[in-house]
Amino acid sequence: MAESKEKSPRMPTLIEALIPVVLMMFFLGYSILKFGASPHIPLIGGTIIASVMGIRLGYSWQELEDGLIFGITLALKACLILLIIGTLIGTWILSGIVPTMIYWGLKVLSPSIFLLATALICSLVSLATGSSWSTAGTVGVALIGVGKGLGVPLPMVAGAIISGSYFGDKMSPLSDTTNLAPAMAGTDLFTHIRHMVYTTGPSMIISLIIYAILGLRYSGIKMQTENVNQIVSTLQANFNLHWLLLLPPTLVILMVVKKIPALPALVGGTILGGIFAMIFQGTSVGTIVNVSYSGFVSHSGFPMVDELLTRGGMESMLYTVSLIMCALSFGGVMEKTRMLERIANAILKTARSTGALVTATIITCISMNIIAPDQYLSIVVPGRMYKDAYDKRGLHPKNLSRALEDSGTLSSPLVPWNTCGAFMHATLGVSPLVYLPFAFLNLINPMISIFYGFTGITMDKADPVVSSDTPEEKL
Repeated sequence: MAESKEKSPRMPTLIEALIPVVLMMFFLGYSILKFGASPHIPLIGGTIIASVMGIRLGYSWQELEDGLIFGITLALKACLILLIIGTLIGTWILSGIVPTMIYWGLKVLSPSIFLLATALICSLVSLATGSSWSTAGTVGVALIGVGKGLGVPLPMVAGAIISGSYFGDKMSPLSDTTNLAPAMAGTDLFTHIRHMVYTTGPSMIISLIIYAILGLRYSGIKMQTENVNQIVSTLQANFNLHWLLLLPPTLVILMVVKKIPALPALVGGTILGGIFAMIFQGTSVGTIVNVSYSGFVSHSGFPMVDELLTRGGMESMLYTVSLIMCALSFGGVMEKTRMLERIANAILKTARSTGALVTATIITCISMNIIAPDQYLSIVVPGRMYKDAYDKRGLHPKNLSRALEDSGTLSSPLVPWNTCGAFMHATLGVSPLVYLPFAFLNLINPMISIFYGFTGITMDKADPVVSSDTPEEKL
């Protein structure tokens, strides 16, 4: 018996638990900032260090491997959804659905409500594409040019672009972070999106009101909209744009409202995209199949439109899927060796209420965006750290997934050395530290989330019957 006890794994100290995290963050920061590398290899390096520490704690390789594989299985459903979303994006661009949504978004542009319209346009485009980067890199660039011609301060314009772009990035079922957060928390995509409405909706309304007030001083000025007009005319020249093309996204939204599971709803949207591509664009079945896998490639001749619409396809999601697998390999080993538990316990000693727990989650996500400058890690690591804490407090997992996105997704473009902040700086030509005061959605949303945590507003309790019957919980 004594020999058995000697060989049993022991609980790590806080220092031992922090060593893999600190070294992983160092590898990530150095690799991304110094070499512009992807986070995959540093994450694998972190997994190796965590495994070595696990062996030192008394775990066998088989136990560590089981933990690694278990960590990956937690996100298999999200990976399947991401692959389907890739096919949906490809078919929706091919059919003209996404171009139609962008077209009508740009048509609402008006000099008297420029900042307000900028936020709304970017919201619509990012909702349609699920990508804040594509939105800012195309329509955002055009709007920066328009704002400059009007004499509107560029930090204000950039702030409105960021708010609108990340509204869609956060709320669109096509966004990878919107799929990643519920996978980490243990809930489903559409439940997650519906629950985010309570924090994101008021935050966006407040932001739009502020943009409208700020923009009043620029009303009546003639707008130079060459780039915007060229985008509109290019879309008209390359696609048969029809109001009926808005039917598939409307049906997908209705499926969200009717609580249809994500996979069949998104597969249905993909099939509708293929059918509409044949009806409205005269596309062949072979082209639909190829675009579903490889994505749509635009050859309009106008770089902004080509950059915006060249995307989608199952293949485009393989980067994110592989990143999830690398991140969750690290998380699986950290969880198996109880190192995540040790770190979470140290933090949770100060979280004696639901409000404090939500605050700790949000601060951790923001800290991850600062220390380990990658948006995905700000969702993955805190998601694995705090899942048990929300469960023990009897809170529905959707509360955790909402907090992850309210902070992890929205704070990423505000950090200059974060991958998102660096991209936005290079794309818009405005430093994150300069546009930060005007990115109202990104600033207001985390505060509302914390307020809800302390007041209990929309902090739903877990249903014990549903929880026990849910396959993800059984895992």
